[in-house]
Amino acid sequence: MEVDVAVLGGGPAGYTAAIRVAQLGGKVACIEQEPALGGTCLRVGCIPTKAWVQTAHALHDAQQTFAKLGVVVDEPALDFGAAASWKDAVVEQMTGGIASLFKANGVEWVKGSGRFTGPSTIAVEGGEDVTCAQAIVATGSTPVRPPIPGLDSPRCVDSTGLLAQTEAPGRLVILGGGIIGCEFASIFDRFGSEVTIVELLESLIPTEDADAAKELRRAFEKRGIVVRLGSKCTHVEDRGGSLLVHVEGGDPIECDLMLVAVGRRAVVEGLGLEAAGVTYEPARIVTDEHRRTNVTHIYAAGDVAGYWQLAHTGFREGEVAAENAMGHDATIGEPAVPRPIYTDPEIAGVGLTEAQAREQFGDDKIAVGRCPWAAIARAVMSGDTTGWVKTIHETTYGELVGVVIVGPHATDLIGEAVVALDAESTIETLADGIAPHPTYAESLKEAGLAALGRAIHLPPRRR
Repeated sequence: MEVDVAVLGGGPAGYTAAIRVAQLGGKVACIEQEPALGGTCLRVGCIPTKAWVQTAHALHDAQQTFAKLGVVVDEPALDFGAAASWKDAVVEQMTGGIASLFKANGVEWVKGSGRFTGPSTIAVEGGEDVTCAQAIVATGSTPVRPPIPGLDSPRCVDSTGLLAQTEAPGRLVILGGGIIGCEFASIFDRFGSEVTIVELLESLIPTEDADAAKELRRAFEKRGIVVRLGSKCTHVEDRGGSLLVHVEGGDPIECDLMLVAVGRRAVVEGLGLEAAGVTYEPARIVTDEHRRTNVTHIYAAGDVAGYWQLAHTGFREGEVAAENAMGHDATIGEPAVPRPIYTDPEIAGVGLTEAQAREQFGDDKIAVGRCPWAAIARAVMSGDTTGWVKTIHETTYGELVGVVIVGPHATDLIGEAVVALDAESTIETLADGIAPHPTYAESLKEAGLAALGRAIHLPPRRR
């Protein structure tokens, strides 16, 4: 098969790149070995995980919120089989949708494992080989399994293995307190599991704003999730019917299942990159802002390019790579990248954290505004006022440099802040805008007003 552009990988970056090439009039083939398109995100990542998040939210609302709102129901209980079926149905619909989009756009799906045999040729195991003028590598990433004795036990699973469970474990230990670990901790606590998080560092979600991390830890511990920070797992002992997780300097933890969630690494091995002449490192394929590799007609996008491990950044990188492969001049630039975390409470950030802003501009050049959800009527009437909205701006020009949200609908609300940062908005623009009332979005305006010392729905600060 001869095409203008061959895309290796059918995840968010890959399928987006393939569709964009087709939109620009190119003949394109997308090589994907999995039985469904969508990559980790749609098949065994963000989509099925967030489907379970919705189940967890619904269960929590039925158990604790409905009665506040005057809705009386029988004692709610989790039907894990139904929750799993719902998750699978969502995945099937979304992955099937990508296949339909390929057909509608004229994208050829070559099913099989692809490997470069030269700069312009890709051999496909189980499928037709592809010759191309341009190529885009979008092979994604895979979970890391650290060299800890005992992690080869079948009771030690990665995120894919946890999503495949047929029942909720009675006791779940999660190795890693990052985004993936915390999201699953939140889900399975709601599902009735006894959850313990073991994290080597001294903070949950250590790359996020420190205030948000502290808020999440407080919420988790209030719910009964055990958080063991600064703890190193030394080895795991499989006892047949259970696991014993040994932690340096602490008591061992007995559990029924262990989730290993210590990060992901780029899929760069076994792709024949050497045959293509492409330079790569263990963690990424080296690219420029056009997502072009050292081989001028080969690009890389998404997790494998090593910039962000986020589906939404993969979408944009796929577009950029496709446009350049078709002769355009597109660059990534420095976009405002949202950081959604689907725990309960939700957390989302964009731009700089407060610590990063103070380091970059200096303490005396940074101002922060904060609005607690208790001041927002829409949150109060929902029955959930956990958390707050924080704005971060530099004081020389008033430019907004960061927003952090903890609480209800944080992952949806952060989109408004993304637009504000991309537009280089000032704090005055945010504060003086008219927010619809009563809505959650009012919190962004009120936080901006608080940053300027003009809060309306909060008491004045003590001087």
